[in-house]
Amino acid sequence: MLYQIVSFLLDVVGGLLTGACLLRLYMQWQRVPFGNPVGRLVFALTDWLILPLRRAIPPARAFDWASLVAAMLVQLVQYLVLWIVLGAGAAWAWLPWMALFGLLRVAISATMGLLIVHAVMSWMQSRSQMTDVIDRLAAPILRPVRRLLPPLGGVDLSPLVLLVLLQVLLMVLGNLQVSLWR
Repeated sequence: MLYQIVSFLLDVVGGLLTGACLLRLYMQWQRVPFGNPVGRLVFALTDWLILPLRRAIPPARAFDWASLVAAMLVQLVQYLVLWIVLGAGAAWAWLPWMALFGLLRVAISATMGLLIVHAVMSWMQSRSQMTDVIDRLAAPILRPVRRLLPPLGGVDLSPLVLLVLLQVLLMVLGNLQVSLWR
């Protein structure tokens, strides 16, 4: 029971911090301004970790390596604490791989959350800063699917198709991660 509680709490905290670091990376890459509520939240959650890393790891063009390294470090710490609680013995060599899978899992889950929020916000006709930010973040992800699947009867099914594909990818990653852990 202790392992389940620690695992849940680490998933919540680690997922939030990792997701914020990845969102910061993605927002910078897409050149989304940070003056909106989402950007301010991302800065508040990640500045303490990314700014010190940025002194050692400068950004390269539009890619912020410090944000990616910070996300990976959060996942590494999360799996290290789980490893200590579990007492997994010599399995420490797999920790970087587990952290990488955890990072991918958070990225896929965050993308799914973004697509769901985008779909719900598209049903409402509100023009706000949040709507613009969500649209700018979701558009590059949806663009390839929209090229293959045009709107049917005026309804855009690309978020649904992409959500199904991401869910399948999440299942595959989960099975790979479990097979590594054993």
